[in-house]
Amino acid sequence: MPSTTLPMLETYPKSINLDRAKLAAAIDALNDCAQACTACADACLSEDMVAELTKCVRTNLDCADICASTARVLSRHTGYDANISRTLLQACATACKSCGDECASHADKHEHCRICAEACRACEQACRDLLATIS
Repeated sequence: MPSTTLPMLETYPKSINLDRAKLAAAIDALNDCAQACTACADACLSEDMVAELTKCVRTNLDCADICASTARVLSRHTGYDANISRTLLQACATACKSCGDECASHADKHEHCRICAEACRACEQACRDLLATIS
């Protein structure tokens, strides 16, 4: 099923001070990352060596929450405040880098960590791409 993010942004009746395609790509990456991080944390909790994955679980859950919140804020445009969007995108890029690094360190043993690391890297890049367009 194709994403509804861009079609929804295109229906917004007022101007949006951001490139709608980059905004949609960022929102989709944020939602994908939040889902991957939530699923990875859950998978880590089911591993036999869960004690060794404590940091991974925590990092995943933090990243998922930050990504989900950022996606929701970026989906709202009435009364837009660029400073809030900029700050959230910076925090999200930082969280995605941290989570991507942590998951990558377990990727050789856990496929869910490899997939999550990829989602985090893609989301970090989407956040940085959108940040570059905010004046």
